[in-house]
Amino acid sequence: MKVESELIRIRNFTNILYSKLKSIINILQHFFGSFIFYYKLMHSFKILYMRLIVAGMLLVANISICWSQAAPAEDENIPYLVTFGKDAPSSWGDDTHVEIFFFLIPEKFNKPIYIRVYDPDTGGDIDEQNGEWNTECTFSVYGGKKCWSDEAAQSPQPVGNYKSGNMLASKTFGNDPKYNKSWYTFGPFNPTEGEYVKKYAGNVFKIICEGISGDDGNLYRYFLSTDPNENKPIEGANAFAYRYCFRLWDDPEQVSHIYPYIDDRTISVKQSNFDWDDDGFIRIVSVARKGQFEKVSGDDNWVESEFKIIPEEKGTSLDIQMIKRKSHPVVNNNVVIYVRNQYGELLPFYTIPIGGVPKYKYSIGVKQKE
Repeated sequence: MKVESELIRIRNFTNILYSKLKSIINILQHFFGSFIFYYKLMHSFKILYMRLIVAGMLLVANISICWSQAAPAEDENIPYLVTFGKDAPSSWGDDTHVEIFFFLIPEKFNKPIYIRVYDPDTGGDIDEQNGEWNTECTFSVYGGKKCWSDEAAQSPQPVGNYKSGNMLASKTFGNDPKYNKSWYTFGPFNPTEGEYVKKYAGNVFKIICEGISGDDGNLYRYFLSTDPNENKPIEGANAFAYRYCFRLWDDPEQVSHIYPYIDDRTISVKQSNFDWDDDGFIRIVSVARKGQFEKVSGDDNWVESEFKIIPEEKGTSLDIQMIKRKSHPVVNNNVVIYVRNQYGELLPFYTIPIGGVPKYKYSIGVKQKE
């Protein structure tokens, strides 16, 4: 990888620099005979050496993160997306049986793209069984005008023209061992087959997973790739959704995250969550908010809570953390969450948070209670 070669080049350069400086300092020490002078210079150059190496490592880490188009992504720490068959009761954690996701490809990227689905069938090791395996889910890829910009496509409920745009590919999966813990690839697609969105400076594709029959749970993941057989990310691409239905970890030590972006129009947000089974806490962290706890739902019901956005949070992402309870955590807990602004508009959750994962900055010193 080009970035890795750059890191090696940085490391080699700093090694040579360090060696040369050490030789110069040894000569100076021979002439001046000052041990303290020698020690201080060597200590300073050792620090410089380590900082150069660390800076190179951080550069590689940041670029690698920006290239990842897994959905869910590593920073989200969400094991799987979940869609149940249309006959499943909502108490299993899915109230619509439809999941809509979007992929953004930068306008300058002009090579074929592929949307890959991990474990698309419903049956086997990963999925959630409810009696006999009887569920079929259809995955459909859309592009063209209105595939993203139609309001129905961004709604938390699958009503109206949520299948807007041009259908580019579709496949229905039942209980097929061929796809158990395996990938299925849609594509190739020309990036221009997506809907061009000016504010994103790129083309957007939509993929819908819909449980068309049965009552089992289909657990799966996506990856946007440049290769039909491997997960190779696209530089500058991203994935996002307005409503997340997903599986929480069984392990109470695992914390899952979603990252809604707060633009300069947003002055307050309202988070809504479904079927949490009182399994822990939801905590909001931002650059100015160390940790604010929000309401969580019980079994088969919705709750919501609202909080104000402070100026320092505009133009950054929020870190909404899902923390399981330590005592008797719920197993196989499927949940739904979405976030609106004061206008009722849904905020997108980007798998690669805009501006990076937010870290609380103590120096901001927020004291007001929101």
